[in-house]
Amino acid sequence: MSEARKMPVELISVDAVVDASDTLARQVLDSGFRPDSIVAIARGGFMPARFLCDFLQVHKLLSLKVEHYTSGARKKQAAAVTVPLSGEVRGERVLLVDDVNDSGDTLTAARPYLETFKPEAVRTAVLHEKTTTTCPADFRSHTVREWRWLLYPWAVVEDVGQFIQQMDPPPSHRVELIERLRLNYSLELHPAELDRVIRYHNLEIR
Repeated sequence: MSEARKMPVELISVDAVVDASDTLARQVLDSGFRPDSIVAIARGGFMPARFLCDFLQVHKLLSLKVEHYTSGARKKQAAAVTVPLSGEVRGERVLLVDDVNDSGDTLTAARPYLETFKPEAVRTAVLHEKTTTTCPADFRSHTVREWRWLLYPWAVVEDVGQFIQQMDPPPSHRVELIERLRLNYSLELHPAELDRVIRYHNLEIR
């Protein structure tokens, strides 16, 4: 049996996302920065950005999209803004938010692009920042010193489905699938989560 890819994966819970967003909000307040608008980097930045809007009482939530990774952690070409900013930020204090800052390429692409719209100030915030980054965020909830793939609750079906599709030979039984996810990705899913992965990827697993 040979797997196309093996790597450690950490499943991040919804509660952990809320706690990390709370930590970010406290850091922003302690710094004295008061954003007029929050810009989520699609797609991973949407949920933490929404929590930050709630905690910081910011009513203006915008987005832009940077493409860098496909699902399942497979890299493609260099990061670039592919969907433009969804609103006006001229003269505003802006908080740019993403879920994870891995290589730094996403922030390197997004921040200069955002600054072309002439905001008063831009600060960046991420839930998790890896020590591999070349572009540190202004605010981070957690620093990841030992590399692993972070699996957020909004990407379980997409990413785990990709992991399974890379398995060679493909698993045919649920028990086998559970074991291979555990051995190759250090990943244990709740039965309901695994059901969704199987269902929405139309996997032939008994």
